[in-house]
Amino acid sequence: MKYELLLAAFDLKDLIGVPLRASVSIPTIVFALGAIGLNLHYGFTGLLNVGMVAFMAAGSYGMAIAFTQRVPGGILVAMVCGLLFSVIIALLIGIPALRLRGDYLAIVTIAIGEVMRVSARSQRLINITGGPFGLPSIEDRGNDVSLSDRIGIDWNPLYDTENPTRSFDVLWTDIFNFDAKALWLMIIGWALVVLMTILVWRLVNSPWGRVVKAIREDEDAARALGKNVFSYKLQSLIIGGVIGAIAGIIRTLDNSFVQSEQFRPQTTFFIWTSLILGGAASKWGPVVGAAIFWFSLQFVEEAVRQLVENDWIPDWLIDSNDIGRIRLIMMGVMLAALMIWRPQGLLGKKEEALLDVR
Repeated sequence: MKYELLLAAFDLKDLIGVPLRASVSIPTIVFALGAIGLNLHYGFTGLLNVGMVAFMAAGSYGMAIAFTQRVPGGILVAMVCGLLFSVIIALLIGIPALRLRGDYLAIVTIAIGEVMRVSARSQRLINITGGPFGLPSIEDRGNDVSLSDRIGIDWNPLYDTENPTRSFDVLWTDIFNFDAKALWLMIIGWALVVLMTILVWRLVNSPWGRVVKAIREDEDAARALGKNVFSYKLQSLIIGGVIGAIAGIIRTLDNSFVQSEQFRPQTTFFIWTSLILGGAASKWGPVVGAAIFWFSLQFVEEAVRQLVENDWIPDWLIDSNDIGRIRLIMMGVMLAALMIWRPQGLLGKKEEALLDVR
């Protein structure tokens, strides 16, 4: 009877549907791409990069600045500018920092991320980066027609807005009713996730990949065999950084603006959480980890919210203002439990988790 009463306290449509929507939405795509790039850095090369957000910021600001400054070629050329900017950032980070190991490299990368964020807020760069206000409405600057309208997608294959009764009979179809812009970005975004996953997997199973994995396991041995360890590390940093820049571009297209506070260090830590959940050095681990991360985050938030609203949790213990903090606490507990019982992640291999990354 108690369990029946507890179930009655929940709206199962929102309790399951909202997390399901989150697990396929654009934030999941962004985190999946970031985790794929981080997987190449850490999982396969052994680079302890705690500044992935720097590459995301490079992609976002590079594209936004190029587009708002009306670079010839429109949005596609602006995207290329964002990717090129991430390559420059990778070179600026890599040339001095890749000779460091372990904790020292981590300190440098997180510092670079913060330097970029604070620099973007500078009043001296306000005409370029927008300063603390960012660059608003990047789709509308230079053209009154939005990007999704120019592409011409104005439909949702799962939902008929004119006649909802004709919608496909799937799990709470209205939950998956994304607008045209979000749908376009999701189609392109998930295609990029699959493409980047396959690209990274083919790279790490090529002769190049065998070298970077040898560097991860023992770079002194790789150097003794005549391999240019620094060059391979730099190549890995650039490729993973470009993938991170793609994540930043997708996020900016979704928000239609870019602002420095979008690139706080916690974004990197959430991407690390996604990678750890799915399993480092695995093919689909980053993608699965990102989906589970967002599903779990939204599930806990929705469950606590409904319990609070239905008075199953007293106000003196938890109120609506605490829900955001509670979900992060629960994610921390889940992550700690995973590290105890399955440190390699859900799809990772135990022998990969035991490697000495220096």
